[in-house]
Amino acid sequence: MATKAVCVLKGTGVETGTVYFEQQGEGAPVKITGEITGLTPGLHGFHVHAFGDNTNGCISAGPHFNPKNKNHGGPNDEVRHFGDLGNVSAGANGVAKVNIEDKLVSLTGPNSVIGRTMVIHAKEDDLGKGGDEESLKTGNAGGRLACGVIGIAQ
Repeated sequence: MATKAVCVLKGTGVETGTVYFEQQGEGAPVKITGEITGLTPGLHGFHVHAFGDNTNGCISAGPHFNPKNKNHGGPNDEVRHFGDLGNVSAGANGVAKVNIEDKLVSLTGPNSVIGRTMVIHAKEDDLGKGGDEESLKTGNAGGRLACGVIGIAQ
């Protein structure tokens, strides 16, 4: 049976954003789809953050979701945070289509992302290859444009 989740992104610099998650059973990869509008053209870091707390805007979502205490990396890297989903690309019209399949993100079990926060960042994620300390924490992806708590979908 599939587990489904959804996240509605809200913030500054983003008009709308809805992201859907679907997992076909425990241990299966999670398919992440959706659309984000109102972005500046180019690449934007896309991460799951640790807390489902948006009381102080996106900043209260905490750091990237990282239950194994690893350095930041790209979605295909062996060493990465569970929440490291790389970048989404916005076209000239400011629309980014999300179509990701990820093996570390889960909607079940102790490392589920349900109840955590999805964040779209202002800048490109350097995937931990920027050569500085911040790159190994955040990918130098810059400010948090919009966020939303990942909730259970019907």
